[in-house]
Amino acid sequence: MTAAASDNVQSLRRSGPPSLDPMMALVADGMNQVNAVILDRMQSRIPLIPELAGHLIAGGGKRMRPMLTLACSELLGYAGTRHYKLAAAVEFIHTATLLHDDVVDGSGLRRGRKTANIIWGNSASVLVGDFLFSRSFELMVEAESLKVLKILSGASAIIAEGEVNQLSAQRRIDTSEEQYLDIIGAKTAALFAAACRISAVVAERDETQETALDTYGRYLGIAFQLVDDALDYESDGATMGKDAGDDFRDGKVTLPVILAYARGSDEDRAFWKAAIAGHKISDDDLARATGLLRRTGAISDTLARARHYGQRAIDAIAIFPQGRARDALTEAVEFAIARAY
Repeated sequence: MTAAASDNVQSLRRSGPPSLDPMMALVADGMNQVNAVILDRMQSRIPLIPELAGHLIAGGGKRMRPMLTLACSELLGYAGTRHYKLAAAVEFIHTATLLHDDVVDGSGLRRGRKTANIIWGNSASVLVGDFLFSRSFELMVEAESLKVLKILSGASAIIAEGEVNQLSAQRRIDTSEEQYLDIIGAKTAALFAAACRISAVVAERDETQETALDTYGRYLGIAFQLVDDALDYESDGATMGKDAGDDFRDGKVTLPVILAYARGSDEDRAFWKAAIAGHKISDDDLARATGLLRRTGAISDTLARARHYGQRAIDAIAIFPQGRARDALTEAVEFAIARAY
């Protein structure tokens, strides 16, 4: 990070802890419209569908992705209404992937509550996830833009590829940093990027501004996931809203593990091989893993990488005029990173 970039980050921190409050205030009226669409389109004549979907949708998530769609629209001065349905589509895509992920991972906690698969079972969670994906595509079509449809449908396919790639890498200690970045770029950053880019499409802006918003969202998404992967070892269920150590017990090879394994002694490497293979999953094993991550600087370097990508996100929107919307988008990046502190 350059000295100027570092000063930019520090100036934000000096004004108080970063938060999503500026973005939430910026898009409050718009989110009321989006929430109305979400509530309407999650309904079904089958009672289980809105009951299960509502459990997750109303479960305390920040709805950061649809807020990004609205905030980027504000940045561009868009005065229309087409982005409301698209923001709802983005949230449905995200919710569907969470329902499916919890089944794949066997997760028991999401946003501090029991996961839908624990309450209603895996079959119901998968099928309601499919329903929400279908609803998202209905909303995309209603936007009457083939370009928007291409962006969001493409992102949906990329997310699925990322999840399959992650499944292929599970319990493989030889997973490379390049493959890891490819995984998080697909499963997390692709939807952040698409959520931002579609604002430029509905606002009929040029390719330069589309690309800038795509880049902002993509690097924000990478930074967000890097912090999440560090927090899996450094936080707790109450803070994270999910079970601490899930990645460790599931054998997911994230950047902290990749760095610690590369820097460790032969004894450390033997431990990591056994742990990622699923042979060391006790609380004591998790504590040892966390100690190794700290000793090798793997956590601090992962967070440093998150700050690097965060600054690249901030730099990407420097082409837009300074103002309330750009400030809110900038602070959203800082919030994503500050969760680790």
